[in-house]
Amino acid sequence: MTETPTASSDRLPPHARIRARKRAVTQEADAWAVLDRVALSHVGFIDDGRPMVIPMIHARIGETIYLHGAKATRIVKRLGASVPVCLTATLLDGLVLARSAFHHSMNYRCVMIHGTARQVSDAEEKHQALVALTDHLLPGRWDEVRPMSDKEERATGVIAVDVEHITMKRREGPPVDDAEDYALPIWAGVIDIAKRAVAVHPDPALDATVPRPASLDAFLEARGEASASKGDKT
Repeated sequence: MTETPTASSDRLPPHARIRARKRAVTQEADAWAVLDRVALSHVGFIDDGRPMVIPMIHARIGETIYLHGAKATRIVKRLGASVPVCLTATLLDGLVLARSAFHHSMNYRCVMIHGTARQVSDAEEKHQALVALTDHLLPGRWDEVRPMSDKEERATGVIAVDVEHITMKRREGPPVDDAEDYALPIWAGVIDIAKRAVAVHPDPALDATVPRPASLDAFLEARGEASASKGDKT
């Protein structure tokens, strides 16, 4: 089994240093790469003295994370001023099945970010964030769609998280059993889990003459999943 060596990180906050470092990853580039791949992150904050965790669309510009939400949502209302937040993003790579239930695990890559969140009010920063958020879902999509109206932009809340600390944990490799269990006639191994597109479903209201966008073709081709679009007749 491959285990990432233990090491400290200058960007790991004091209150997070008590976390187990057995699978800590200290290369920031690896952490940013995982964050860029994950479509959905979970954002934790305190609301009226109670912890809250909300799934949100995110995008990154440099070392600033942008979060999307309607202005009426709780997190946008609460985060009008600068407040501390914690954001996590996880890629599940495999199910690890050991000979003992005790040693079952998962192969994964998980990024944790601590930072200060603020509501974006600057018009240019907000516009750039909305472009990044749209293209995070499907690269190149912003240039293919109708631009947002002023009314739509006003109705959309954008939160910026200025990253203060970033850390990542990862597990990979086969199960690790007790030495005496390896001889047991019990199957053990790893089930790889891959995220992939399985089908493309055009909007039923879409005119049949409208061609499929280049962003979608590029998305499928990049993942070797062109066959996923067989049900798409456009």
